[in-house]
Amino acid sequence: MSYLEEYYNNYDEEGRLLSRHGQVEYLTTMRYIEECLEGISGPNILEVGAGTGRYSVALAKKGLQVTAVELIEHNLEILRSKLDGKEPIKTIQGNALDLSGLSDNSFDLTMLLGPMYHLYTKEEKIRALSEAVRVTKSGGYILVAYCMNEPTVIQYVFGLNNLHEVMDLNMLTSDWHCISEPKDLFEMVRTEEIAELDATLPVKRIKLVATDGATNYKREYIDAMDDETFSKWMDYHFTICERQDLIGASHHTLDMLRKE
Repeated sequence: MSYLEEYYNNYDEEGRLLSRHGQVEYLTTMRYIEECLEGISGPNILEVGAGTGRYSVALAKKGLQVTAVELIEHNLEILRSKLDGKEPIKTIQGNALDLSGLSDNSFDLTMLLGPMYHLYTKEEKIRALSEAVRVTKSGGYILVAYCMNEPTVIQYVFGLNNLHEVMDLNMLTSDWHCISEPKDLFEMVRTEEIAELDATLPVKRIKLVATDGATNYKREYIDAMDDETFSKWMDYHFTICERQDLIGASHHTLDMLRKE
């Protein structure tokens, strides 16, 4: 069993996205999914790394045509358990690095909302992105989620008092970039690295969005909010989530690309 399989077999990803603080990331991502689909009649959607189906199932239950590709069998079983058989969704166990079973120029929207968290070399990242672009129609959209470096340094290294541990394990570069391996599960990036990846592809960036912004810094306060206060928090979050001076401080970002 791989580190990734062991992690997702034991981690409640569904519970995270259903929590109050997880809803910020979910609602923000759905907002930009809807923006990409605006004006497209009968869109064909692909989610690569669909996890337990938080997005794919929700879109399929709206009657949208979805293909969900997921690497981890445990996640795929949970995804399929949410379906009643009426949804227009196809589920496939597969790898973001090899979508050879899917045809070129097939999808109006392709989403990678998890795979880039677990790819550790630039070559792997470009390969996954290239596959996503290949299967997307000309003029179609690609949405790519990333985990960001600075929130990890601020909260994990300093906030949880792990500085000496990560230094002893040589998990930080001299300029404070996290060094990850598969056993560490998550790869952290900076905004300039995302731009470098985009530059290798026949795409145009439309937006880079902070999907949770300041939320995870105040997770306990967000989870304790009443409905009215949380609604105001979302209003505030949507006001600032495209501000580029704040993007790198968000735990998660969403890169909205359009295939040229």
